[in-house]
Parts: sequence; C-alpha cells; structure tokens
Amino acid sequence: MRRSRDHARLAARTVAGSPLVKTAIHGSDPNWGRIVAALGRSGARFALDRLQVSIGGVPVFENGSPVVANTERIRGVFAQSRIEITVQLGAGDFEAHAWGCDLSADYVRINADYTT
Repeated sequence: MRRSRDHARLAARTVAGSPLVKTAIHGSDPNWGRIVAALGRSGARFALDRLQVSIGGVPVFENGSPVVANTERIRGVFAQSRIEITVQLGAGDFEAHAWGCDLSADYVRINADYTT
C-alpha cells in the first residue's frame, strides 16, 4: 500500500497534467468534475465524502457534493496567469504540489503544424 505522501503526489501530478483540466482552464470553464475525474483515474487514495476542491480559493466541491459557487469569480481566476487548484483528499496528513502548463489553442496549433 502506498504511503499518504505518494498518494498526494500522484493526485497533484495527475490533476496538473490532465488535458481535460487544462482545457477547462483554457476555456474558463469552472468544471470541478474534470478535477474529480482526474483524481479518480490517478490511482491515489481519497475519501469522496471528505474530498474538498477549490479553484483560486473558491470552494467548488466539498464532502461528496458540488458547492454552489460564483462561476464569474472562478472565470476571473482563470484569466490570471497563475491558477491554484487546491484539493484535500481526506485520506491522510501529507501534501504535495505540482505545476503544469496551459493547453491553449496556440500550443495545439504549434505542435500540430509540423512533422518531425
């Protein structure tokens, strides 16, 4: 069984690297479901009934349920150059951080327009 620290790292890296999470951010779509789905496929242990997710300090999911959130405020967060998504797995005492990059239309175009 993995230690809690390993689960925290796995969850953080999976969310930060998720193309669907990146797409939601690029589209200013406050889609907490994409974050929770990334956690689900990460293999990290978490307790859905204690899970907490916030975007830019705005809670969007708590204790197994979505939170009615100010979507315009979250869209404003997505307009910033740096976006913080915070997840509390509810399954241990460790924390981890992961950094990712955007998946903008320019990124896709640049990387699709040439052959190596």
